[in-house]
Amino acid sequence: MPVYLDHAATTPVTPHALAAYSEQAALGGNPSSLHASGQRARRALEDAREKLAAALGAHPSEVVFTSGGTEADNLAVKGLFWARHDADPRRTRILCSSVEHHAVMDAVEWLERHEGAEVAWLPCDPDGVTSADAVRAELARDPETVALVTVMWANNEVGAIQPIPEIVEAATQHGIPVHSDAVQAFGHIPIDFAASGLATLGVSGHKIGAPVGVGALVVRRDAAVTPVQHGGGQQRGLRSGTLDAAGAAAFATAAMDAVGRLPEEAPRLAALRERLADGVLAAVPEARLSGPADAECRLPGIAHFTFPGCEGDSLLFLLDMMGIESSTGSACTAGVPRPSHVLLAMGLTEDQARGAQRFSLGWSSTADDVDALLAVIGRAFQQARLAGMAGHESTIRTASSR
Repeated sequence: MPVYLDHAATTPVTPHALAAYSEQAALGGNPSSLHASGQRARRALEDAREKLAAALGAHPSEVVFTSGGTEADNLAVKGLFWARHDADPRRTRILCSSVEHHAVMDAVEWLERHEGAEVAWLPCDPDGVTSADAVRAELARDPETVALVTVMWANNEVGAIQPIPEIVEAATQHGIPVHSDAVQAFGHIPIDFAASGLATLGVSGHKIGAPVGVGALVVRRDAAVTPVQHGGGQQRGLRSGTLDAAGAAAFATAAMDAVGRLPEEAPRLAALRERLADGVLAAVPEARLSGPADAECRLPGIAHFTFPGCEGDSLLFLLDMMGIESSTGSACTAGVPRPSHVLLAMGLTEDQARGAQRFSLGWSSTADDVDALLAVIGRAFQQARLAGMAGHESTIRTASSR
């Protein structure tokens, strides 16, 4: 069996979540139906909503089930923008961190192209932490024109935890709503929606041990959000569509397990991460660990490196052949590898960013997994460095000849 070190992409379904999903899927029923099967599904759905709300520090009525984090982020960003702009046409500006996941970044850029939004991209420091001072400066410049602020709770590539309390405090002084993509953070560090002051918060099931295809947007009860899709009016009219009771049950089960284990699991993963980071740097002294130097300011399960002189994809494929599954964290457009926008925002050059590799740990990770990586990383790096950037240059030549 390969060693799986890509939990930040998706983590295996936990046994408890799988059992919850299987039990409810076998029963079936449409939660909107009035007969016995439908009402049984409705009870399962609302029970899941209550459990998920408890895990998030929210009221059950604030939990809107979605198909995942991407849908949750789109509903939040577009819905907040439309509602705020409709209430006051001067509100056209969106303050967005430069290290957002594409679920947020692309939604913001779509609003810019199609809805007349103006975007202020918030800079980050070399550790990948968004500047709270930049948020304050943009708000002070003209708060009446700001529709919303969106800053992720923790970065999905380098694991940097963002200054959400400071940003929310600054925006709240002007009555401006803040959305946070907490897909990577939820279940790995403490989250309390009620205490956060956020207007909306997005989470996803498959990052914490639920199946792919279920997520949620937490919407504060006094937040105005315009729906993105319309239909039967389910979930306060914010997200119409037949609800997946089985997926919700699995998500709630995984969430309760993750939050319940957090006091023990976070230190366990952090210790494995430090063992992994120390071992990689010992085996490959040229490597650079990304993110904040203070381990408390990073997610416990993410260790991100840049390896000079090699292409991240080459290192990924070599590790894969050696039985280690990891990620580069980079995007690929039109067949041409592109360096991560997160790393570029942190000040890395394109060549430095191309050597990225992310190793991420989760509930099933063990010390043996880390040792397996450390046994081969030096050899894999040397082979990838021998290939150099040849793979990247070949791809560029092939693309340009078409």
